[in-house]
Amino acid sequence: MTQVKLYDTTLRDGMQGQGMSLSAAEKVRVVQALDGLGVQLIEAGFVGSNPKDAELFELLRGVDLEQADVCAFGMTRRRGVAAEDDAAMRELAECFAPVCTLVGKTWGLHLEKVTRVSRTENLGMITDSVCFLVGRGKRVVYDAEHFFDAWREDYEYALECLRAAVAAGAENVTLCDTNGSSLPFQVGEATASVVAELGDRVEIGIHTHNDAECGVANSLEAVRAGARLVQGTMNGFGERTGNANLASILPALQLKMGFECVPPDRLRRLTETSHLVDELCNLQPDPDRPYVGRNAFAHKGGMHAAGVQADARTFEHIEPGLVGNSRDVLISELAGRGSVQSRAEAAGVDLDADAAKRAVERLKEREHRGYQYEAADASFELLLRREAGTYSPLFRLEGFRVITEKRANGKVETEATIKIWVDGQRFLRTAEGNGPVNALDKALRSAITELYPHLAEIDLVNYKVRILDTHHGTGAVTRVLLDSSDGSGETWGTIGVSENIIEASWEALVDSLEYAFQPREQKDRATREGTEVTAGH
Repeated sequence: MTQVKLYDTTLRDGMQGQGMSLSAAEKVRVVQALDGLGVQLIEAGFVGSNPKDAELFELLRGVDLEQADVCAFGMTRRRGVAAEDDAAMRELAECFAPVCTLVGKTWGLHLEKVTRVSRTENLGMITDSVCFLVGRGKRVVYDAEHFFDAWREDYEYALECLRAAVAAGAENVTLCDTNGSSLPFQVGEATASVVAELGDRVEIGIHTHNDAECGVANSLEAVRAGARLVQGTMNGFGERTGNANLASILPALQLKMGFECVPPDRLRRLTETSHLVDELCNLQPDPDRPYVGRNAFAHKGGMHAAGVQADARTFEHIEPGLVGNSRDVLISELAGRGSVQSRAEAAGVDLDADAAKRAVERLKEREHRGYQYEAADASFELLLRREAGTYSPLFRLEGFRVITEKRANGKVETEATIKIWVDGQRFLRTAEGNGPVNALDKALRSAITELYPHLAEIDLVNYKVRILDTHHGTGAVTRVLLDSSDGSGETWGTIGVSENIIEASWEALVDSLEYAFQPREQKDRATREGTEVTAGH
């Protein structure tokens, strides 16, 4: 298999995105994760350009990586200054990183408007800079900035810039679509010409941005045309609309185009690596992201779910496990009996054909009223248990009352009183809270935990409210979604729907506790034959 190297620039280009920031210690974690994934080259940033990057390079000096090489990024020497006299060039030469990536101008527009140097002087800046670093024992990647814009304006000069870098000793010249302006056919044509001209002398790379929504496609087209190194960022982070997304490029190259990028066992770390970078950046992983998103292999329609169960190839373009992801069969009004039956099996609920039919009809009826079980797996399991006859009620409600009082001094107080029967005993409890849901939760928990103390460990970790029919204003139907968690780390979702927000919240709250109360052999979400069947989680 032909190898294509991966060059990650998340820590430099990726951090130029709006609101993106990582500490030096967090960047080290990203480097280690990318190394574990099998990425060959990891660009750490500008050496000495700011205190954070200086700290990062100092930290990385003491980090043992399995196989990745750290790259230091910089620009060609300043105009009118010899490379050995340029402070930034000296810092590159003196840093521990074995690879230095130099970006240089290629497009006449930038020479006229930005650097204000002649084309001859620009070629000298490229030659001197690469020669200086190669002479100091560095491997040099030359990034030809705005290459494709330059190619379309003056392809001969664009090639001259590459020839200068190659003659000076660069081991790679990377063609950069810095503005993200190019389309795949343009990238393919230009890359093929460069490969024909220089491919026998130097490795060709590709670096694309996503401004025209073609970042991944342009990268793949460049590889098809002969590029053998691909630069990008994890999850496509970057300035403006982002860089080419390595989380999509890697599996496309390896699983669809037949190139060797990383060992197969490393490829299985792709999803966890993508999510780790999201979490470190304080971002919720995008559920719709190709290959690594939660919904990438989620099937909702009954025909789709049935097809996947018969042969996953019918509605999946790759096996999810190859990239460390898993399959979901989502439960909704589009689900058929097979989807419901699979969900019941995964939950350990014995559902015969008649019960499955009733569950499907019940599901459709409730979703027509506003219920949505994709994110409420626990509530759906309770529905299945009711139809199967294995549901065990936690308590019987006699009634509850909630009073919220706002006083003249601005203070708001909420008090909830409940009356319930648990195992033949009547409990009356009152509690105060910071709102009606909190007060009801405290009052209910104070009663049931006397007999079932393990339910005290349940935490409500998320609470979402959505108005379903906004044209009814304050009389609209409200949907409440709750996420709960226990001491083992398991998380589950429940739902309540009502024109009364307190009633909807109560329903979701009770489902949350009743789910934890149900007897089951194991509480983990079952994975059968590599297929995870859930109601949205």
